[in-house]
Amino acid sequence: MKAHVMTRQAVSAPSWMGGRCRSRCKFIGFPQPSAGVCVAALLAAVTALFVACPARALLAAETAARSSLGATSEDGQQWPLFRGDRQATGVARCELPEKPELLWTYSGQKGGYEAAAVIGDGTVYIGSVDGKFSAIDLASGQARWEFSTDAGFNSAAALVKGRVLVGDTNGRFHCLDARTGKEQWHFDSEGEINSGANLHGQHVLFGSQDSFLYCLDVDTGKLIWKYESPNQIRCFPTIVENRTLVAGCDGRLHVIDLAAGKEVASVDLEGPTGSTPAALGSLLFVGTEGKTFFGIDWQKATVAWRYTAEERAASFRSSAAVTSELVVVGSQDRLVHALDPKTGARLWTFATRGRVDGSPVIVGDRVFVGSADGRIYALDAKTGRERWRFEAGGAVVASPAVAAGRLVIGTDAGDLYCFGRK
Repeated sequence: MKAHVMTRQAVSAPSWMGGRCRSRCKFIGFPQPSAGVCVAALLAAVTALFVACPARALLAAETAARSSLGATSEDGQQWPLFRGDRQATGVARCELPEKPELLWTYSGQKGGYEAAAVIGDGTVYIGSVDGKFSAIDLASGQARWEFSTDAGFNSAAALVKGRVLVGDTNGRFHCLDARTGKEQWHFDSEGEINSGANLHGQHVLFGSQDSFLYCLDVDTGKLIWKYESPNQIRCFPTIVENRTLVAGCDGRLHVIDLAAGKEVASVDLEGPTGSTPAALGSLLFVGTEGKTFFGIDWQKATVAWRYTAEERAASFRSSAAVTSELVVVGSQDRLVHALDPKTGARLWTFATRGRVDGSPVIVGDRVFVGSADGRIYALDAKTGRERWRFEAGGAVVASPAVAAGRLVIGTDAGDLYCFGRK
């Protein structure tokens, strides 16, 4: 397995051409104060909160420091990773209108879309299961370029330093020029890649069905390290501080040191999963094929709480979105579940007419999510009440990307929709 530097050109898209991420089986810093008194007062306040109520104090402190937790685009103009940021929170940093309007549709991909889009510098980047990876103008919906392979794409890309980084179902990880689509290098794993890529400094991380988590140099594709799991790795590798958190098909959460690529702890998930863990500081949230959704303190490597919908339990293949007030996730029971992140207590559920394998995104006081029933929903984050829906005409197993006042999402029928304000 090695990186190959490439010189071949991407295939240009004709002018008429307009996931599910198959995930199944920051350091919190304070600005320098002008006086030590400020720090002392702040530490005293935080200590008092922890004594009074550890879970609530932890979430409050993490939310206050959210802008320093590795958020990738504080102005809301970018959505450069599968769940928007390195912690996989699934929280948008821009607004959408109360009733989003359809601005454009990009159609024609025979295999449809299972991957989430990523958005950067006014361009949407997304791959389809028929092997076409496209760059599309966010404003007009017109193709800028297309890169073709003999494999499919069902994982989201990552954007960094003018590059697009994405894996395909043949196990090849591509680095493309974001402006032209020209391949700069590729790296071959030995299994299908369903994992969206994440970024840590000069390095890019992704998992493969060959059971390895790979860490490569962004510029060259050189292998820095690889971590071997007992089974497939299909999830996006969530990053918090100097750790990456990987939920595996072996039924465990792996806590891996980013410098050395070595496991430092693990937690039993009681069942396989490929869903991406969503992190809020030391708390992490992930569901499994075992029909259980977990709240985990990854620093202590302990389970904080478990949630199972006893009345109609089903697998969780959706990846959660989380704030200090809400963790929300879809399930194969056709429901969207909203839970208290501190306790796991159910806040509300919303019933769709199909499986909810796509991952929700929280936008202000709403939750946007697609369903296999062919609809895209906006739900009230506090009550679960439906506030908007769109009939997409094909199953929605992909997850939304939200940036620059627009929401982009695809269907298995091959339609990519962009919503916003006209």
